[in-house]
Amino acid sequence: MKSYSLSNSNFGKSHTHTHNTQLYISMASSIATEPEKMAAGPPPAVEKESFPVADVVLRFLVFASGLVAVLVMVTSKETQVVGQSPIPPFGLVRQSAKFNHSPAFVFFVAALSVAGLYGLITTLISLLALRKPGIHTRLISHFIIFDVLLLGIMAAATGAAGGVAYIGLKGNKYVRWNKICNLYGEFCKHIGGSIAVSLFGSVVMALLILLSVRSLAKKIPRHNHSH
Repeated sequence: MKSYSLSNSNFGKSHTHTHNTQLYISMASSIATEPEKMAAGPPPAVEKESFPVADVVLRFLVFASGLVAVLVMVTSKETQVVGQSPIPPFGLVRQSAKFNHSPAFVFFVAALSVAGLYGLITTLISLLALRKPGIHTRLISHFIIFDVLLLGIMAAATGAAGGVAYIGLKGNKYVRWNKICNLYGEFCKHIGGSIAVSLFGSVVMALLILLSVRSLAKKIPRHNHSH
């Protein structure tokens, strides 16, 4: 009986010692990993990406501004009496002002037509991409190249048309370029409205590019280097 009780006592001490050893190892491992968790920082908060919806809206605005600018420009036609014929049967001399009389306005219509078509296509693609958020980042990385190119074209067309429109509004007495907006008032109103809409579209495109760059920058992983 004494030997039996002695063996039970030894077994209990051995079991208690093993349990204490395992507890000490688990506590040591948890303490060792605690600094690593603190260095890693809290897990990043999952936030809902709102840029895809804004991307669709801005691209639709580019399409709408391009369409409106082209329609207003191509309807800018006015006929006015500019003089009287010295030959009595012919009477008054009438002359029309059209957008295609100026190469700058023709370039403007071509550039804004491309902008409107590009805006429509990219709007539809971005709208379809809303169903698959994973591919939206890849789309932006491709779109942004053409966005920058199109912004340059729109800005060039708007500047060229604006320069010609300013000459028509104010003239230039040094080179004897006479103003025509005092005679073709409605024509100049169409031109000015079209250029204003194009300028709005250029600003929207610039904003779209900035937001695209910001969205892509958020996708770049950031590593914290501890010394």
